[in-house]
Amino acid sequence: MATTTRENRPSRSRPSGRTFFLIILFVVPVLLYAVPAWRLLGAGADWPAPVVTVGAALFALALVGVPVGMLLGHGPRQLDAAARLGDLLLGSGWVLLVWTLFGEPVRLVLALAGVPDPTRARMVAVLVLAAVAVLLAYGYRQATRVPRVVPVEVRLDRLGAGLDGLRIALITDTHFGPIDRRGWGERVVAEVNELNADIVCHAGDLADGLPDRRADQVAALADVRAELGRYYIVGNHEHFAEAQAWLDHMRRLGWHTLHNRHDVVARGGDQLVVAGIDDPTGVGSGRGPDLPAALAGANRELPVLLLAHQPKQVAEAAEAGIDLQLSGHTHGGQIWPFHYLVRTDQPVLAGLSRHGARTQLYTSRGTGFWGPPLRVFAPSEITLITLRGPAPEALG
Repeated sequence: MATTTRENRPSRSRPSGRTFFLIILFVVPVLLYAVPAWRLLGAGADWPAPVVTVGAALFALALVGVPVGMLLGHGPRQLDAAARLGDLLLGSGWVLLVWTLFGEPVRLVLALAGVPDPTRARMVAVLVLAAVAVLLAYGYRQATRVPRVVPVEVRLDRLGAGLDGLRIALITDTHFGPIDRRGWGERVVAEVNELNADIVCHAGDLADGLPDRRADQVAALADVRAELGRYYIVGNHEHFAEAQAWLDHMRRLGWHTLHNRHDVVARGGDQLVVAGIDDPTGVGSGRGPDLPAALAGANRELPVLLLAHQPKQVAEAAEAGIDLQLSGHTHGGQIWPFHYLVRTDQPVLAGLSRHGARTQLYTSRGTGFWGPPLRVFAPSEITLITLRGPAPEALG
């Protein structure tokens, strides 16, 4: 394993990372739990004293549990049990806040209908808590199941006839971490192998933590089968641990690691360049993406498949005339309606999109989850991409 250096330590040691972490620790819990406590326990509900006492105690525990769990779980001590608690409370608080706010129009409708308090306030509280309970159960099931296979057909004008029908299985954002998901990983690998893809790609955010802590969960990836190659790039989360260590580990598992480099695959007399670049998070540690280096020496007449973790990296890809970029990172928002915040940072949330004259981008919603074991209206996926050559009319 590579030795950790000052340059490749977790990026949260930088001032911007510390600031973000402090916001998570102290500001977000107040918003997530104090607002629902005010609207569900108070706001005219006039609950009996025992209900108020128990409710207030639960809200207070959650309010304290988020910063404590996040600090001990994702801070220097890296305690997995604490991370599981903090992550679950963080996700649950988000769902609770969203649906508490959605309860306000219901409160207004009931008021206009003449329903008085405390009946009105209690009805809203019960409806909100019921909705939250259902969504948490649904979200947990969606996050922990083997993802659905999403078939996608992509037509590339420069693809040779020998490569027409090439099948690429894309997984990304597996985030093996505080919750031991060895069994889940084995089932994902079995599902990928059932697809009989020619190429399998992992587009980053493989795991949270160093390989010596997550190796057991990642081990099943050694069994992935692909006739023309298995390719891996790092995402932003590898840089929160040690990106080079993960590159070395995946290489030992038999994967081709594309750190600002490329490979060439061939079938039926035609060739495809498969390139990969680092995540922008690596810039602060002296690494980062280098597309010119990744394409150095490549025949630029050949079609290029680029692995880049973040969709916004497509801007440079389009300038370089890349044919197809595969990305992840967004999780499709993971817990609705968080996708509105994701869209402020990324040009695409999910699916196939076109950028510039030639470049297409496929953004996966991700195969796993980060943090809270919840996916609400943002299903995970294993993507099966079938490449097709130019349309017949284009050839004529």
